[in-house]
Amino acid sequence: MNDSQRLIDLEIRYTHMEELVNELNLIVAKQQLTIDKLDREVLDLVKMNAKSDVQGNRALKDDIPPHY
Repeated sequence: MNDSQRLIDLEIRYTHMEELVNELNLIVAKQQLTIDKLDREVLDLVKMNAKSDVQGNRALKDDIPPHY
């Protein structure tokens, strides 16, 4: 294999790796958006639970399962 063919092969590999990195970056960015959304939802649930405790309402943690 001569040097020019070797260089072409390396450029092809580099191009494929660059495309893969871009695809993986998009996946990670989407996952981060999902994580952020779930974090907000959990925080909202915690706030609602704390608010119900303050208002004197029964919290879910105080509920006794029906089989007791």
